[in-house]
Amino acid sequence: MSTGITVAIVGINYAPEPTGIAPYTSGLAVGLARRGHRVYVFTGQPHYPQWTRMHGYPSMRSEELLDGVHVRRFRHFVTRHPSAIKRLLMELTFGLQVSAARYPRPDVVVCVSPPLLTSALCAARIRLTRHRPPLGIVVHDVYTRAFAEMDMGGGFLERAVEALESWTMRAADGIAVIHDGFATDLIDRYHVDSHRVRECRNWTHIAPSDPAASAAFRAGRGWSDNELVVLHAGNMGTKQGLENVIAAAQLAAAQALPLRFVLLGDGHQRQYLQELSASVPCLELAEPVPETDFPAALGAADLLLVNERPGVARMSMPSKLTSYFAAGRPILAATGEGGFTAREIIASMAGVCVPAGRADLLVEEAMRIGEDRDLARRLGEAGRRYCDLMLSESAALDRYEEWISELASGRLEEQR
Repeated sequence: MSTGITVAIVGINYAPEPTGIAPYTSGLAVGLARRGHRVYVFTGQPHYPQWTRMHGYPSMRSEELLDGVHVRRFRHFVTRHPSAIKRLLMELTFGLQVSAARYPRPDVVVCVSPPLLTSALCAARIRLTRHRPPLGIVVHDVYTRAFAEMDMGGGFLERAVEALESWTMRAADGIAVIHDGFATDLIDRYHVDSHRVRECRNWTHIAPSDPAASAAFRAGRGWSDNELVVLHAGNMGTKQGLENVIAAAQLAAAQALPLRFVLLGDGHQRQYLQELSASVPCLELAEPVPETDFPAALGAADLLLVNERPGVARMSMPSKLTSYFAAGRPILAATGEGGFTAREIIASMAGVCVPAGRADLLVEEAMRIGEDRDLARRLGEAGRRYCDLMLSESAALDRYEEWISELASGRLEEQR
C-alpha cells in the first residue's frame, strides 16, 4: 500500500491468548500497524484455551494501546464447559456489544470467524451504515462443517447456522481463507463468487527450537533419553479426541514400550482427561509453558502429535501445525483420510498419518518413526523446509496487505 489506511479488526480472540486464532489476529494487527496503517481492534477478554477469564483485566470494558494497535476489549459470556448453545451465547453477547460500538470510520472492516455470529452482526450493521466500509472476513473454521463433523446438533439448529453462514459470507466484499479447502466449501456450497475468495495462510509465529534449550527442558522434565516422547501441544477440547491418546498410552504400558505421551496445554476437557488417565503410567498432562519456553518444549520431544476426533476432517486447520513445522521434529497425525490435516502433512512431507481413533496404529507408527533416526531426521528437515517456503510471516502479511488494499480501493467489489 502506498498510503496508510484505517482498518478495524473484529475478533473475540487476541493477545495475550497464547494459542489458537489469537496469535494470528494479533500478528495481523501489529504487522499492519508497523507498515504504517491505523489499526483498531475490537476483541474480548482473554479466556482461551483455559475457558476462564485471565486475571488482571477490568470487569467490564477496557482500552489499551498494544504495539501500536488501539485495542478495545468487551466483557462477554464465558463458560468452562462450552457446548454449541453456550458458544453461540458467548458469540452473541460479544457480537451485540461490538455491533453497537462506535467505530473510528474505518476504510475497511475485517471480521475474524469464528465467531460467526459477530461477523453476521457486523455485516448487518455495515449494510445499515451510511458510510459503508468494505467488509472482509477471515475464515478459520467453517461452522456448518463443525456441526456435521462434531455431531453438535442437527435439524433446525444446523439449518439455521448454515443459512446464517451462507448469508454472512455472501454479504462480505472479500473473504480470506487459511486453507484452499475452505474456498471450495464457500464457492460450491454457499455460492460465493470465486474472485472474492483469497487464500491467506497462517504463518509460523515461533522461533526454531534451540538444541541446548530443548535438551535442558527435557532434562528438567525428567524425560529419559531411553524413552520416546510423543508430545501433543495446544488445546484440550472435544475436537481433539484425546481419549485416543490415553488409549495409546495404555497400550504402550501394557506392552512395556519405551513411549511417553505428553499432553501439554489447557482446555475445557483437561480435568476430564486428567481423571481418565490417572492410572496410566505412560501418559503425562503438563501445564502450559510460557511463550518463551514453547520452542524448547517442542524441540524436547521426539515426535509431535496431532490428534483429531474421528469424523473431523474439513471443519478447521489445526493452528499447532505451523509451530510443529518450525520445530523440525517429525509429526504423527491421527486424522481423517483426505481431511485438511492429512493434506497438509502430505504436502509438507513432514510426517505420517494414521486413521483417527486407532490407538493401536498410533503406537505402532510412534515406535517405527522413533526407532528410525534417519526417517525422523528427514521428516523434521522437511517440516522446516516447508515452513521456510510456505509459512513465513512476511509473505503472509504481504498477502493480507494486498487483500485489504484491494478491499479499500473497491477493486474486489468492482469485479462482482
